[in-house]
Amino acid sequence: MKKTICVLFALLLLLLPLNIAFAEEDGEIEALRGSTLYVYNWGEYISDGADGTLDVNAEFTKRYGIKVVYDTYDNNEVMYSKLKSGGVSYDIVIPSDYMIERMISENMLEKINFDNIPNFSYIPEKYRNLGYDPTGEYSVPYTVSFVGLIYNTKMVEEDPDSWTALWDERYTNNILMFNNPRDAFAIAQSILGQDYNMDTEAGWRMAAALLKEQKSVNPVYVNDEVFLKMEAGEAALAPYYVGDYYLMKENNEDLAFVYPKEGVNYFVDAACILKGAKNKRAAELYLDFLNDPEIALANAEYICYGSPNSAVYENPDYEYYEDELLYPEEGSFKTQLFKNLPPDILALQSTLWDDVKNYNATGSSYRSLFFGENKSASIDNGEAFTSETIKYGICIGVFLLLVIAYVVFRTVQKRRREKY
Repeated sequence: MKKTICVLFALLLLLLPLNIAFAEEDGEIEALRGSTLYVYNWGEYISDGADGTLDVNAEFTKRYGIKVVYDTYDNNEVMYSKLKSGGVSYDIVIPSDYMIERMISENMLEKINFDNIPNFSYIPEKYRNLGYDPTGEYSVPYTVSFVGLIYNTKMVEEDPDSWTALWDERYTNNILMFNNPRDAFAIAQSILGQDYNMDTEAGWRMAAALLKEQKSVNPVYVNDEVFLKMEAGEAALAPYYVGDYYLMKENNEDLAFVYPKEGVNYFVDAACILKGAKNKRAAELYLDFLNDPEIALANAEYICYGSPNSAVYENPDYEYYEDELLYPEEGSFKTQLFKNLPPDILALQSTLWDDVKNYNATGSSYRSLFFGENKSASIDNGEAFTSETIKYGICIGVFLLLVIAYVVFRTVQKRRREKY
């Protein structure tokens, strides 16, 4: 009996620190009641209670008594500029991979105390410590997905398999295009066989020239407007994110999706805490909350993007369990991950994007240089501007320069002889 009492007493002594720790944690969280958390996220990127779904922010407030002020943006560059200007103040932001890398390098993010995020255990190793956050100190993955080509089967003559469909003259005035430079340039770079993260000025200028050539089919530059236009059948083709394709298809059964053969952008969006966050402990509580299996599942089913949370994608009851588009077989098509670009290349990209947007396509066309002499044939069979055609073009250019130099030289020599 005495031995039993001693054992129980020893167990109580062992558990006492844990009980104290839990009490301290509960007290710390309880102290957050009545505070406010400011969150900045993409539009249509959280389960919000529409159509009977779970209202994630309302549930967070219900559980912890913390008010959520929630604002949205439609691309990384807009978000970055707004934060960089210093005119706004948020606790949490959910950028894409390359923008997270940039924000880390510019000291815009706080390190996360992962002791406060036990649900991070649901994020497997394959989604941790990726190139944009190699030490894994600044971000918690939120979604993983791919860019692809959405098309209206009633408006295209055959199912496309190439990004070059977005240059097809048959669909003039019926093509949508990304209204942000990184995604738009990536499409041109895919066609040209380039690295999305190249640091050569000539390569970026070549991609810009291809984007200018697209102006001949009068593309409409969009972000979130793509939903209404594709759902209403107002466009034949649009590059966009696979998760959003599922949302559009709910309202238009004529839509289909393909990963173009030249390759696509694979991306990770992750939740981060901004430098100087006024409610950092509440922000960490929110990040943990987002990875609660119930909450993560509600978000994954609402926004239709791939989830990095194993409690979601391993759940047979998940609506998109083993879906071939959201969770394609690894290596089934070429992918590239965006990285942060050097300052000089970022500046060049911005300048070239302005040039593209302001370009008037009434002048001479370089379509034959990019797609071959037979316009319709080169579009139809998806021929791209390859390294061989690049070399061929360079050789022709050098030859013409030599001819011009020779003619100038002979003219000068002739004039000298005539003078003397």
